[in-house]
Amino acid sequence: MKRLLFIVLCFLGGGLALQAQQTQQTSIEKGTVFTISEPVADQYRYVLFPRKNFIIKRGGIANLKSVYGKEVEVVDYAYTDKGDTRVTLKRTDGKKFFRNFKTVDAYLEDALTAGELTK
Repeated sequence: MKRLLFIVLCFLGGGLALQAQQTQQTSIEKGTVFTISEPVADQYRYVLFPRKNFIIKRGGIANLKSVYGKEVEVVDYAYTDKGDTRVTLKRTDGKKFFRNFKTVDAYLEDALTAGELTK
């Protein structure tokens, strides 16, 4: 009897924990402007810049400090299966990222929470 009660409580507790993990999707429109901030860590986690070796192979300058404070706008967005909003960003001044990449992708909610993007 105690074992049955324990199993039932585990299932109920597990169900409540799964409901608490659902993320809230941010409403977004094309043309929304954000500013790229300096990352807290050494690299960006949620703004998906290309790796440094790919930037160098394509003839660009792999300096992440060149994107600090740059304004970007949302070109496209999609909702993933996990409930995240993945956005495609381009610079508002018309230049390319690292002289080669017109757009970069980002996970919007995570990047805003981590401070990598600001409104």
